[in-house]
Parts: sequence; C-alpha cells; structure tokens
Amino acid sequence: MRIVVAEDSTLLREGLVRLLAEEGHEVVAAVGDGEALLAAVEAGAPDVVVADVRMPPTHTDEGLRAALEIRRRWPEVGVLVLSQYVERRYANELLSGESRGVGYLLKDRVVEIDEFLDALDRVGRGRAAFDPEVVRRLMARSTRTDPLARLTAREREVLAEMAQGHANRAIAERLYVSQSAVEKHINAIFDKLELTRTAGYSRRVMAVLRYLGT
Repeated sequence: MRIVVAEDSTLLREGLVRLLAEEGHEVVAAVGDGEALLAAVEAGAPDVVVADVRMPPTHTDEGLRAALEIRRRWPEVGVLVLSQYVERRYANELLSGESRGVGYLLKDRVVEIDEFLDALDRVGRGRAAFDPEVVRRLMARSTRTDPLARLTAREREVLAEMAQGHANRAIAERLYVSQSAVEKHINAIFDKLELTRTAGYSRRVMAVLRYLGT
C-alpha cells in the first residue's frame, strides 16, 4: 500500500517508516504536523494515512482534525489514528461518519507489530479497526460521575495552580517541571473535562470554574 505517516515524534515516525518499508509498503511521505499531512495526501494519493491525534502547534487535536478533513475530502483514503490513551470524544468524532476504512489504536498497540499491521491491512481494505480498549470504553454504559475524578494527581495540582491565577511558566517553576510538561497536562485537563474550543469562551477559565465548583 501507499502510506502517509504523520507523527511529531521523530523516533516513532522513523520507526514506523522503517517497519512499513520492511513489510513491503511504500511510504510516500512522513510528516510532523496536520497541515503537512493534508498537503501530503493531496500530493501523494495514498491508500492509507497513519496519524497521531496530537500534533504541533498545540498538541491537542490537530491530527484528529486533519483525519476528519481527509475523510471529508478523500473518502477513499483509509485513516488509522494513533492515540496515547483512550479519548472518547475523538473516537466518537471519527465514528460519527462512515466507519469503513477507519481505525483507532492506542500507541501501545504499535509495539505489538502483528496487531498494528493487521489493523493497517483492515483499514487499507476498507474495513474498520478499533483497539479493544477503545471499543470497551465506547460500549461501556455512560454514568454521571465527577469529571474531576478523571484527572491524575499531577493534573489536579496543575489545575489548582491555574485556579490561583498562575501562568504556565509560574506553574512550571512552582511544581518543578518543564513548561512543556505543564502545557501537556493542561491539554489533558481540557480533554478529560470535555472542554472543546468554543468561540468567545476561554477553556482555561471554564476549567477553573469546574474546579472551583466542586
């Protein structure tokens, strides 16, 4: 198959390129952000795209949004999305349309080479391929729970610092972590609290209001 790989981690991207080449596939492009992914699909006419959900510049949902755009503009191209953990909102968005030729795998599954290649093959043949853990989460009966309970201890610490009005740089200094780590924690907080980008609203403020309301 002709494949485009989109992953901002150079190590993982090059590893995928080498694996796919060894399996006889043609990697027509390997890129690191959503815009480059769309350009590569337009120029290279691939059979399948393998894309990370989170890519530059914000490391939130650039890859997912690019995948949805590919599904809209080039429905014949299979899309296999990779994610660090189960993100139900993203999986639901991907499944809201035609599910043929679409897949969603946790990145841990990539090291299970046979499972990854099997999923890739199914997507390339127009079938669906979803990680068992993703399926379990999507099939689980939804219950009304405290959304803050989904946050890790570190994420709650970051949110508490946000509630005190500290900027990312100050939070990093106070928690003795890097600023990029703080930004990743904040993006995870937004995802777990299901705070989508909405014109006229600050997700940071909304997250703090959720915190203060508990």
